[in-house]
Amino acid sequence: MRWILPEPVETLIVRRLVEALGVAPWMAELLARRGMTEPENARRFLEPRLKSLGDPFQLPAMDAAVDCILAAVDGRRRIVLYGDYDVDGVTSLTLLTRVLRAMGAEVSAFLPHRVDEGYGLSAEGVARCVEQHEPELLVAVDCGTASIAEITELRAKGVEVVVLDHHEPKGELPPANALVNPKLGGDFSYLCSAGIAFKVAHALLKRRPVPGFDLKDVLDLVAIGTVADIVPLVDENRVLVRAGLERLAQSKWPGVRALIEVSAIRAPFTARDVGFGIGPRLNASGRLASAEASLELLMTDDPARAQELAKSLDLQNRERREVENDVHVKAEAQVMNHYDPAGDAAIVVGGLGWHQGVVGIVASRLVRKYHRPAVVVGFDPMGVGKGSGRSIEGLSLVAALGRCAEHLEKFGGHEMAAGLTMRHEFFDEFRVSFTQAARTMLTAEQLAPRIRLDAELQLADVTLALLDQHAALQPFGTDNRQPVFFARKVTHVGEPRLMKDKHYAFNLRQGRGQCRAVWWNSAEIPLPELPWDVAFTLERNEWNGRVEPQISIHDVRTSGR
Repeated sequence: MRWILPEPVETLIVRRLVEALGVAPWMAELLARRGMTEPENARRFLEPRLKSLGDPFQLPAMDAAVDCILAAVDGRRRIVLYGDYDVDGVTSLTLLTRVLRAMGAEVSAFLPHRVDEGYGLSAEGVARCVEQHEPELLVAVDCGTASIAEITELRAKGVEVVVLDHHEPKGELPPANALVNPKLGGDFSYLCSAGIAFKVAHALLKRRPVPGFDLKDVLDLVAIGTVADIVPLVDENRVLVRAGLERLAQSKWPGVRALIEVSAIRAPFTARDVGFGIGPRLNASGRLASAEASLELLMTDDPARAQELAKSLDLQNRERREVENDVHVKAEAQVMNHYDPAGDAAIVVGGLGWHQGVVGIVASRLVRKYHRPAVVVGFDPMGVGKGSGRSIEGLSLVAALGRCAEHLEKFGGHEMAAGLTMRHEFFDEFRVSFTQAARTMLTAEQLAPRIRLDAELQLADVTLALLDQHAALQPFGTDNRQPVFFARKVTHVGEPRLMKDKHYAFNLRQGRGQCRAVWWNSAEIPLPELPWDVAFTLERNEWNGRVEPQISIHDVRTSGR
């Protein structure tokens, strides 16, 4: 792995930030490297406030959406929220349902079945929704921007349609009564659907306040949806997630409290707790079948029912892991047969019977291991394939798939994650086309695995006080990655310990400084000669009532390189 050392920062800038903010020099350097060279900008970043949130009516078509929704509320018309089966979709539907019911609306929530109906406003999903609920106003959440035919048909049947979505528009827009999509303009392009749902709720309550309803109570739902959807944690996303993570500790919702319990996570909560604890369990039902259980969990006000549903989702998450591991093993076998690390700029694998609910997770695992954009496709017995792609920095998946559109029935998504539908007979041509597109769009430097280092630390400085300053940089995620530090000429005390035959644990020493360290999934990596330069992130290790700093190793190399 290539190490990219941090660029030096002007001493004057560092001194100004240290004096104005009371932060350590390493923190001042990191803030400056991330573009915050003025104390006021840095202070806004370190202390995000809800009062800094912008006017929700700045989003495209927000006025029209609010008018349409309030008219339906006043007219006692049947409102149906049509969502996606992932965490972003389920949290968004829960948030809007609670707000609209507080306003006195007659509202139902509908989720399509992943396998039988597929993502978004599919013809099959819309038909079942109309048959079951007979909507007079359909609010499409986390989908709809590309659903021209389906929305045209709904409008022809007299159904009003409001779309709340954040997926990339690909040309012609649907004839919705209102299309609220931050990708169509404004300063909110980073929002996911949970963030858009919050903005809609804020706009509705600004127009028509509801006594006793506190919008802060739904911030935990916004944080869960935003973190799980892996959107940039910048600007208002950062404000919403920081406030929402704090709200998790006192969540009003029995379902959220039950998820916290089965996930075995503890306050103070981090984005990682959501991404690896709450998110996968909420996603489990939608990945393997229907997400109805996840929606019911978040909507129930019965603590006993919440506990029952959370335990069921925890069990389904374990089953999902088994299914995922099975598909991953088969995908790795195809990689061995088809992937040339020297010549291929992407990985495309697929197979009959691969569960379509886990292909996205498997794609993510391949990206982490090979540092290549990856597309994984599962085909049903009729030869219809549903696939998911994950990318690396420098390649927009939507743009790359656009170059392969002749081989696909449909596709959509974001720069870093996308979905597609295709026929099995076009799979080989698609593999060649996508690999060629990636080769054209990515440079050799972007294809080389590298680690960007943020600041040098001495092990003697790794203390609980340093962790407290480090916490001010959270939440970590896309576009606000966790800082990666490095220390030079490090050795270890005693022999490395192997944990669960997969991970190394060390007691590292540098001069008078000493620190516990863990290198996850490193058992098969040969350890270089001592002394080492170590690249690492910081963690707070809690065990038997003791709290101590711990470093999580990302890479080691022999010192002097």
